[in-house]
Amino acid sequence: MSITPEPTAAAATAEPEPLWTPSSERIAGARLTRFHAWAAGRHGAPEPLPGRPGDDYTALHSWSVREPAAFWRAITEWYDVRFSRPYETVLADPAMPGARWFPGGRLNYAEHALRPALDPARATAPALLHLDERQTAGTVSWAELARQVAAAAAALRQLGVTPGDRVAGYLPNIPQAVVALLATAAVGGVWTSCAPDFGARGVLDRFQQVEPVVLFTVDGYRYGGKTHDRAAVVAELRAGLPTLRATVHIPLLDTPAPDGALDWAGLITGDPEPSYEQVDFDHPLWVLYSSGTTGLPKAIVQSQGGILLEHLKQTGLHLDLGPGDRFFWYTSTGWMMWNFLVGGLLAGATVVLYDGSPAFPDTAAQWRVVEQTGTTVYGTSAAYVIACRKAGVRPGQEFDLAAVSCVATTGSPLPPAGFRWLHDEVKADLWIASVSGGTDVCSCFAGGVPTLPVHIGELQAPCLGTDMAAWDADGRPVVDQVGELVVTNPMPSMPIRFWNDPGDVRYRESYFEMFPGVWRHGDWITLTSRGTVVIHGRSDSTLNRQGVRMGSSDIYEVVERLPEIRESLVIGIEQPDGGYWMPLFVHLADGAVLDDALRDRIRAALRAGLSPRHVPDEIIAAPGVPHTLTGKRIEVPVKKLLQGAPLDRAVNPGSVDDLTVLRFYERLAAERAGGRP
Repeated sequence: MSITPEPTAAAATAEPEPLWTPSSERIAGARLTRFHAWAAGRHGAPEPLPGRPGDDYTALHSWSVREPAAFWRAITEWYDVRFSRPYETVLADPAMPGARWFPGGRLNYAEHALRPALDPARATAPALLHLDERQTAGTVSWAELARQVAAAAAALRQLGVTPGDRVAGYLPNIPQAVVALLATAAVGGVWTSCAPDFGARGVLDRFQQVEPVVLFTVDGYRYGGKTHDRAAVVAELRAGLPTLRATVHIPLLDTPAPDGALDWAGLITGDPEPSYEQVDFDHPLWVLYSSGTTGLPKAIVQSQGGILLEHLKQTGLHLDLGPGDRFFWYTSTGWMMWNFLVGGLLAGATVVLYDGSPAFPDTAAQWRVVEQTGTTVYGTSAAYVIACRKAGVRPGQEFDLAAVSCVATTGSPLPPAGFRWLHDEVKADLWIASVSGGTDVCSCFAGGVPTLPVHIGELQAPCLGTDMAAWDADGRPVVDQVGELVVTNPMPSMPIRFWNDPGDVRYRESYFEMFPGVWRHGDWITLTSRGTVVIHGRSDSTLNRQGVRMGSSDIYEVVERLPEIRESLVIGIEQPDGGYWMPLFVHLADGAVLDDALRDRIRAALRAGLSPRHVPDEIIAAPGVPHTLTGKRIEVPVKKLLQGAPLDRAVNPGSVDDLTVLRFYERLAAERAGGRP
């Protein structure tokens, strides 16, 4: 039996006072406003309603989901998407999964990302600004970025990379990663990446699924004021990926290339003519990874055309990005937000890359980057905003943030205190774009709208082209009540498939099992009667730390290698104050004791085998791990118990192998809540 949280005060209030309202000048100048007027004249969108921005956006959104063919055709024309071969129709088959977009059409993502390089007035302007913890900023112009991509693409072709071949990056957030991604797309290859804080096992669990033929890698990276050598991990990756034809060495720590590896500098010499492989709209662009609770991480395949259109819409209309903007999102190459950040190039914005700790040398580190780079649109995690608030950071007083027009947050719901802190401590005239989406679509379902007011604790609206709803357990739409986030019509960036998933079995199980033919995302949301959205957190047991989903099975595999651990259970719980509590419960082997030494060994094993992000907040000895009658570890009921649900509402007692074990978690929840043990 599912537990439905109570609606929040934000959802229940009829007409709350907005925290921020855009000026009439800002509304008039927004790219969304101009698009709306143009689409009304060319594609049958509803006529704009001057002076009524709320009704205006609602009407535009309704049209975008009611007439998806007209809306997405309008996007292609507004952004002058170049189809080298014309498409036959916009949406040939709307069924989910398997919707068919723009059949017959051919294009290339990288060609569109690099278009400013062809403009003599913009070719020498910065495409990338990059810096690390040493705070020395470097610049890559549009012309230089295009040259490096052309050279890297030519090298990939010489290595025998053909359309559909996979190319992998074990790279931090550096310009070389952007070049490698765009070069892969230019030749029609399929990109995939992991950040170098991942251990070998975590990377191989991902890359071995897709069998890359080329691996771009660094020798190490800098983080938290220290250098981290990754030579041994790279050697393990090369040994564990038998399909590799070449490894490209990027000497971030100035070490020589290992035996048999190519050197990055040699790869990008010369000035070849750019060549962009024209591929079908649904040709794979990249593979992202999102972990479930069992098995290997899901290898999610998204298309060149689908990502191109979704990111043009999202960056240009919803974040109001364009030439002259500087777009910084704190991220790593192991998170979908890095791919989204690169999408800022499609809007013609300068993309800011920061490689380093989010809080080194102090909690204000990201604001220092914002100031130094003249960032106009800054994205970060809700957790970072809360950390700044707790640390007493006062960005508006400590830094020159005059250029900043928008701060966007994702990763977890931004609590009301986070909205208020941004408004009070950054600047009063600040557009706060709290957004929510997922790796699964590499975009947002709901989030920023530059023409709408911002209300505390709420996302401004569902995004254009996203037919989003809140459904109850019986599949009925609900308003001003908590329900499951569903999407009832397809989006172009939805996965075209999972890698190595015959018959789309795992794909269907992930999103379409609860409501066949309708995408169920796994978030609790409230759609308010005012058109805003409140996100309550995950409705399933997938771990979600700072926006990065992690698989519990990854953690179990590492922890249970230790002889002292019989079995383990990890749970992730969103906290009312915006925090995230991730305890690890361990059922110890006979004679074992959970002391500080064992806790340190568990943490070290997770850090080395997976990443620092996988290290739990607490490690707690438990009398056992509950299972279903078929032996499957139970996670969702334990999460519900720890959130305060009574046992008989959290689980069907007849489906559990040992009910007394669940009583332990129920007592722990009561103790944490201050109740009777």
